[in-house]
Amino acid sequence: MKRTQLQLDESTYQALRERAYKEGRPISAVAREILTAALGRPPAKRRLGEKDFRFVAAGASQQGALAPVSERHDEALAEAFDHGEPD
Repeated sequence: MKRTQLQLDESTYQALRERAYKEGRPISAVAREILTAALGRPPAKRRLGEKDFRFVAAGASQQGALAPVSERHDEALAEAFDHGEPD
């Protein structure tokens, strides 16, 4: 990505700023999107961010005697196979 500087008249800047605020996005991201569309280019792939991973740590589990399972996962897996149905 290349860095550049643009000079905008006040009304264009305010419109861009308002749109970015309404969408909860940076002004630079909105400007890139508008320029890309105006130039007829395909949109760039969106980079994943923190908001894309809100599900992490959203659940809870019963860890039992093997707590913390995050450290003893091999033992927990072996125990789960031992209590499973035979082939």
